[in-house]
Amino acid sequence: MTDTLPKMMKAVVKAKRAPGLELTEWPVPEIGPGEVLVKVRAASICGTDLHIYKWDEWAQNRLKPPFVVGHEIAGEIAQVADDVTSVKVGDYVSLESHVVCNECFYCKTGREYICENTKILGVDRDGGFAEYVAVPAQNAWKNPPDLPLRIAVIEENFGNAVHTAMAQDLSAKYVLVTGCGPVGIMAIAVAKAAGARRVFATDISDYRLAMARKMGADLTVNVLEEDVVGKLLEATCDEGVDVLLEMSGAPSAIDQGFTVLKEGGEAALLGLAPGPFTFDLNQHIIFKGAIVRGIVGRRLWETWYQTRGLLESGAVDLSQIVTHEFTLEQFDEAYHVFMSGESGKIMFHL
Repeated sequence: MTDTLPKMMKAVVKAKRAPGLELTEWPVPEIGPGEVLVKVRAASICGTDLHIYKWDEWAQNRLKPPFVVGHEIAGEIAQVADDVTSVKVGDYVSLESHVVCNECFYCKTGREYICENTKILGVDRDGGFAEYVAVPAQNAWKNPPDLPLRIAVIEENFGNAVHTAMAQDLSAKYVLVTGCGPVGIMAIAVAKAAGARRVFATDISDYRLAMARKMGADLTVNVLEEDVVGKLLEATCDEGVDVLLEMSGAPSAIDQGFTVLKEGGEAALLGLAPGPFTFDLNQHIIFKGAIVRGIVGRRLWETWYQTRGLLESGAVDLSQIVTHEFTLEQFDEAYHVFMSGESGKIMFHL
């Protein structure tokens, strides 16, 4: 297989420390021991990719261009290192984007998702908005041959929703999801599958609120048009919500979410804020006795098995999540559609 591989490939690259991305020719990566080369069949845009595109404060402090972007990837194994036995050429895989060291304190105590040496595809090392991507073999999650590509490409992102939602017990609870981007919408479906009492959702986009209702939200609130706190307190008979799943990273949404979180409630925060902001720690957390969890990535590999179970059982149906499909050459148009709020997941075909 090695002899048939091209030397160069097309790739979407963060070429410089400025807003935007570029489509360019890029060397096909070479694999090392324990690695595989994946021929990318599809990739999808994530909120993190938007931070990279916009070049906001988080991106400026974290990223070191140039590199290939993209970390939600599905494809086929094109090449394996001599020491790899867990997967083989031709296997249909989705990729875990967090490359961990397997050696640090966190890896050795079952918390690989917070590995202190984590390198994220499309952030810290070359990603998958390209024809090929190299990853450790352990990052290649084998899929059933009949899994639709539009599901396989969002498995990694679905894992974010599963990790966030499943970090606390949702059964018979009032659950609020702030931010109805694709991961927020998927979290709604997980909460319903987990037996939530009622699921509420907030956003600024009527399009995404409509998607939230399709995925099971019992009540949606457009924060630009309605009194979020009043509406949610009314819907919960002034109880407030038991669980906050914060997916937006918007300071206003975070404040609203914690305002309606009841005393002793639980919050799981996945959304990335654009930068530091003012937050009432005393009222929102300390005096409430709130339990707050920061969520990063997926539990390896517990979350992946949970996602497989939810999909195979039919408890969660993701068939409507991908709403737009583009080629890599159309990446700029794709990003603008994503930023408009008038989309679900956006998928690149390769």
